[in-house]
Amino acid sequence: MLSSFACAVRVWMEGMTTQLASAGGQPIRTAPFPGVSDISGRRIGDEEIAAVTEVLRSGKLNSTVGPRTHEFERAFGELYGVEHVAASSSGTSALHLAVAAVNPNPGDEIITTGLSDAGTVLPILAQNAIPVFADVDPASGLLDVESVRSKITRRTKAIIAVHLYGQPAPVEELRALADERGIFLIEDCAQAYLTRTPSGRLAGTVGHLGCFSLQQSKHITAGDGGLTISNDAELGRRARLFADKAWPRDTDERTHLFLGLNYRMTELQSALAHVQLGRLEGIVGDRQRQANKLVAALADLPGLTTAPHPEGTTWWLFPIFVDPELAGGDAREYGKHLGAEGVPASPGYIQRPLYLTPVLADAQTYGTSGYPIAEYSANYAEGLCPITEDLISGRSMMVLPWNENFTDADTDDIIAAVRKVHAALTA
Repeated sequence: MLSSFACAVRVWMEGMTTQLASAGGQPIRTAPFPGVSDISGRRIGDEEIAAVTEVLRSGKLNSTVGPRTHEFERAFGELYGVEHVAASSSGTSALHLAVAAVNPNPGDEIITTGLSDAGTVLPILAQNAIPVFADVDPASGLLDVESVRSKITRRTKAIIAVHLYGQPAPVEELRALADERGIFLIEDCAQAYLTRTPSGRLAGTVGHLGCFSLQQSKHITAGDGGLTISNDAELGRRARLFADKAWPRDTDERTHLFLGLNYRMTELQSALAHVQLGRLEGIVGDRQRQANKLVAALADLPGLTTAPHPEGTTWWLFPIFVDPELAGGDAREYGKHLGAEGVPASPGYIQRPLYLTPVLADAQTYGTSGYPIAEYSANYAEGLCPITEDLISGRSMMVLPWNENFTDADTDDIIAAVRKVHAALTA
């Protein structure tokens, strides 16, 4: 009996005798992949239903009166080995908690990447600080340490590193840089549950603060929700206070210690997320098992590379980097042909770098003031981060959908399609 990889190779070899589907040939796959267009990519079952039902029947839906949020925070802290966990209403709010915790003055600068969701950057603006964009490593799309170093000024308050696609960003090097310059490091782990750095540390525990998302598409979900973690008592307390109008509920005084918002997670979200947390190791393991198979199957294809540290990556999406010097080396062409073969591939991940979106490039912030970036927004222009722009253009990067419910057959079809397209484009 052939192994699943051998089956994939056989399918590829058979496919070599036919045209690309984009040229009228037979596609590798016609059925949709699980979770690409529906909820089938998540694992939500009777335990989640029972937990949410129990909260509803208790009548305690708010975390100020119910126990579920505190229980979830404790469980997450135990998993990550951290002392302080603050739950909140979304991944964006989790990052806002972290930015508020480091307490920038208006006009302070926070360095981050243009290759991420806007949730990475909007909290910076919300705290009246200025986003400064460093470039990325072309092999991963992750922040480049030397580019970050070049952006540090006397006004720099923090760095926000994004663990893109579940890859480990170079946070140990960035933490050393932050400590050297007396600034903070925040880790955006929205796509990176249980991701590990090359030294084996969990992403989210290297920086001063780590932030997670429970949005619909993440490894685990409560629909929406966020977590901010830290081993620094002062930062952890300030993050928790910011999520609850800076109301110190561990005292008898109803007061507000500083400007904060209401970002509390509900008991319904917490009950669902706590059950999901129990599934996390299995979810990550299944994502890694199938991804490792795909990494191995593509390793001999010249000009194509995947995440540079696959052993620590937890594969929110599956990136493929295309060498532009390769014959046919354009991820946009690969993506077009893979789509015709039934394998959806998105060149570039997002449409434009974050600094080219209207909120930044046109300073669309508070009324017509442009504050705090009115005088800085001219810097948000094409050419600011050339590698970021190249990856986003789709010339050298494409991403495949990925989730824990992909089967051997799903992965085999992806292998067959990529090998078929690669052979045709490099012939």
